[in-house]
Amino acid sequence: MTELLEFRPMKDFKILIYGYGNPGRQDDGLGNAFVERLSAWVAEQKLKGFEFDSNYQLNIEDADAIADKDIVIFIDASTEEIKDFLLTLVNPEAKVSFTSHSASPGYIAQLCRELYGKNPAVYLLHIKGYQWEFMEGLTEKAKINLEISLEKMKEKLVNPGDLMKPLK
Repeated sequence: MTELLEFRPMKDFKILIYGYGNPGRQDDGLGNAFVERLSAWVAEQKLKGFEFDSNYQLNIEDADAIADKDIVIFIDASTEEIKDFLLTLVNPEAKVSFTSHSASPGYIAQLCRELYGKNPAVYLLHIKGYQWEFMEGLTEKAKINLEISLEKMKEKLVNPGDLMKPLK
């Protein structure tokens, strides 16, 4: 199980926000859209300690990208039966969960621990998506879920220690 960080002032946290998915497949682009919107807000608010990244999928090289962070939040579109979004703590997986096409957040956290001896608090923000056709642009329902998740996560990220409390 991942050890949770103790609360520290904002300036001390190194936080990576990493969205992934394919923006050319409708709602699969939710992770990327989240990163674009949140990075603009962080710049507007002049918040420090944040880094942003996005890609089509997670890769084993991402273990290096998270090694020097305190908190990592991966964001992905979800087909799960959730209302609008869900934030979960990712436990590093001991089993291999990698194919030539993707790696899971748990596998990336496990590699980080094995290769670098680092254990950042890793979360996955699941944002409910609905359509996955080859076409750019989010569906209207996915845009609503994006807005809801952004507002709730902004509240948490102003005080990163709040990530250790349940998100409602």
